[in-house]
Amino acid sequence: MLSALFMGLGQFSNGKIVKGILFSAIELYILLCTIPYFQHSLWGLFTLGVTRQHFINGKATGDNSINLLMNGLLCVILLALALLAYVLNIVDAYKTGKLSECGSEKQKPKGILGTLDRLFPVFMLTPAFIVSVFLVLFPMLCSFAIAFTNYSSPYHIPPRNLISWVGLDNFKNLLTLGVWNKTFVGIGTWTVIWAIISTATTYFAGLFLALLTNSKAISHKKLWRSIFVLPMAMPGFISLLIMRLAFNGMGPVNQLLVKMGFGKVEWLTDPMIAKVVLIVVNLWLSSAGIMVMMSGVLTGISRELYEASAIDGANERQQFWKITLPLVLYSTAPLLVMSLAGNFNNFGVIYLLTDGGPVDPTYKFAGSTDILISWVYKMTLQQSQYNMASVVSILIFIIIAVVSVFNLKRTRSFNEEDMIQ
Repeated sequence: MLSALFMGLGQFSNGKIVKGILFSAIELYILLCTIPYFQHSLWGLFTLGVTRQHFINGKATGDNSINLLMNGLLCVILLALALLAYVLNIVDAYKTGKLSECGSEKQKPKGILGTLDRLFPVFMLTPAFIVSVFLVLFPMLCSFAIAFTNYSSPYHIPPRNLISWVGLDNFKNLLTLGVWNKTFVGIGTWTVIWAIISTATTYFAGLFLALLTNSKAISHKKLWRSIFVLPMAMPGFISLLIMRLAFNGMGPVNQLLVKMGFGKVEWLTDPMIAKVVLIVVNLWLSSAGIMVMMSGVLTGISRELYEASAIDGANERQQFWKITLPLVLYSTAPLLVMSLAGNFNNFGVIYLLTDGGPVDPTYKFAGSTDILISWVYKMTLQQSQYNMASVVSILIFIIIAVVSVFNLKRTRSFNEEDMIQ
């Protein structure tokens, strides 16, 4: 009850002077130094400003809606942390009192050194927690909040103009308004297809290369592995730009085809062919890394399993399907799920190879090979449609989170179950 009235009083009554000073200092600082900041920040979060910003004698006057929004969200985080400290203060006082009644508290080292020793894990984890809050949670909250505003070009761009809360209108427009809905469905469908195919092809191609390079029939294994790993030695963006030049209309690939008597192919200007090129180039770039990982997994499989299965009459194909593949999937299933999530947001390959092209006149701010994340990029940096970009970002987060959690929960390696029963 004392801690509920004022932070730290419960600790003082239980003889915990250091904890009492810390909790009391937190509440005193909040009451004496931050009340005006909280009032103004919460006002700005609810109103997003009432006066457009303008300059008088070189000084800006008026409200900047984005600054008010960010300050308001920061205020909400600080208030949440203050509430957390308040609850922890009450819980700590209650637990300490209970331990004192039971006599358990006498066994713990007393004094400042004893308190610091017990709180050492908390002190070490607190900086990482604070960094996570302000570098991860704060940007997520800002992006989430913008999705419920009309922050977009040309009439609602601060600081010249104010923005306002519009509720769920942006979500309704994305899902029901003609051009937005067509673009979202088309780009979303291609994003899912791209993520599944690119993940499956790179995974099984890497496994296939690992099996070949680990085969007893192959000599000079190190040489073959070095050749396959070469794509990883060059920065990916350079490789993608080279591929873009190679596959353009007058590039060396088409020139070679012409010399061989074939016609030119619209590698990057035909929507379907451009998508195939994306998948093939991504396969070439990513399969080497999977191969290296698979080689490590394959060498960890006990040879006794294969010897025992051979004695039982199993051939190499049966050994692959009954021993190799299940054990490889068990070891790499979480990585496979994370690879699927990564390809869902594989902005670099799309942007550097095709820039989302070719153009689709029925799409809004997107091309035929754009995926959701590259569409978000175009809406923000090229079209200033920040509200709709935030809506799409939220949907991307929901899709990836649901798919990843669902699949990870279903993998036996994630649940630490025994593979062989």
